[in-house]
Amino acid sequence: MTAEDSESAPIDFEILNRIYSRLQGDERFEEIKLRPEYAPNSLVLRYDLRYFPSFVVANYLQIRWYTNDDFNIHYEEEYEKGDTWNCRWDRHPNSHNHRGHFHPPPDGSTPGENRDYPTDWRDVLSLALNEVDDHIQGFW
Repeated sequence: MTAEDSESAPIDFEILNRIYSRLQGDERFEEIKLRPEYAPNSLVLRYDLRYFPSFVVANYLQIRWYTNDDFNIHYEEEYEKGDTWNCRWDRHPNSHNHRGHFHPPPDGSTPGENRDYPTDWRDVLSLALNEVDDHIQGFW
């Protein structure tokens, strides 16, 4: 998501704080950072690598939520040889898809697939986390 995509509304830090509070203590994550220096408009989570085969060397889930309920949720894995696997759940105005859309793995390609997302942030978050969980379980 580019800066132009997010000009429609400011970041909703209240929602990011709620997500942060909700996911604290979730054993899936080895690190949860709210507004880290490298991504000050985001919540960034790193899954515990024990859930992955050894060729997965890094991962992150980055969440941006806007006051108009637009969002960007980006998941990425990095593999030993430098390859990546990623996807994105988005709701924002753009020229490539409907406002609600999904950029599918393995490369999060654009254009994505048009999607209708729930209106409540909790339901959107659950949908994205469940899809990542399903992907991780697919390794085993």
